[in-house]
Amino acid sequence: MPRCKPVFLTQAPKTAKRGSVRTFSPVKHVVAAIFLCVPTAVFAVGSDDPTPPKPTSTTTECEAPQIWDEATKSCVNAQDSSLNDDQRFEAARELAYAGQLDRAGRVLDTMQVQNTSPVLTYRGFIARKSGDFDLSISLYQAALSLDADNIQARSYLGQGFVDAGDLKNARKQLRQIRQRGGRNTWAEHALRVAIESGRGFAY
Repeated sequence: MPRCKPVFLTQAPKTAKRGSVRTFSPVKHVVAAIFLCVPTAVFAVGSDDPTPPKPTSTTTECEAPQIWDEATKSCVNAQDSSLNDDQRFEAARELAYAGQLDRAGRVLDTMQVQNTSPVLTYRGFIARKSGDFDLSISLYQAALSLDADNIQARSYLGQGFVDAGDLKNARKQLRQIRQRGGRNTWAEHALRVAIESGRGFAY
């Protein structure tokens, strides 16, 4: 049986302020409490990868909704049963890094297991890079409600605070990463550099 817990996505943190007032549209985004369910088995998608994803034919040849399948050396529909969620996740990561955010989100939509901390983390990343700060914060918090030790989510959340000029909350996430065993990881490095430079990473 999956474990379910309610996560309320109705409001961004009060500390996440920007220079101008933004409207959080209930039409565009889900603003009701939703139940996020995860299987009892560990979900292996995602990694603490210190390098940006390398371009493959997913971004250079394939057209939506296709991604590159190394086994068949061809572009296949992301929903194809021959693919697994690890392949879909890496394709979404590559597309997001290449700036193809809409395609990245559509590939995530095809994943068989949706409500997991890694998937919510990357949905938050896509939302932040799309300019939707409020939604990204809600998604990062939802990811952390499922796995408080998801240091990648904490790094992205902290980088979001950096982008918003909220260094206090960014530093809080950096401390959390270190307290949860994340010293000398990409997550710590990326957030530390973002705080020092005032700009988050693109992957």
